[in-house]
Amino acid sequence: MQIDFDKMDGLAPAIVQEDSTGQVLMVGFMNSESYARTVETGYVTFYSRTRQKLWMKGETSGNRLRVISALTDCDRDTILVRVFVEGDGLVCHTGAKSCFTEPLAIKTVEASR
Repeated sequence: MQIDFDKMDGLAPAIVQEDSTGQVLMVGFMNSESYARTVETGYVTFYSRTRQKLWMKGETSGNRLRVISALTDCDRDTILVRVFVEGDGLVCHTGAKSCFTEPLAIKTVEASR
């Protein structure tokens, strides 16, 4: 199956999820080259929009993201990568396990029965 990189000017969001817990760890972007590198190496490689180059998550910290499985959505424009985090397991650049730690104030609605 191919990813449709044309929908977002050559990029596709890549959601990284810890395989053992299902916790969402981070979101990055891939282009066709970083996707091919991920497929080839078995480690998640992103495309940095700010630096405009490829980067393998954990190449300096040691917290590499080893691919366990990967899926695409029904539109083929988003990638979900289930991973095992090598190293100390901290994925966020802040030193947290997940980048998703900041709560938002959004009204919640109880489900009706």
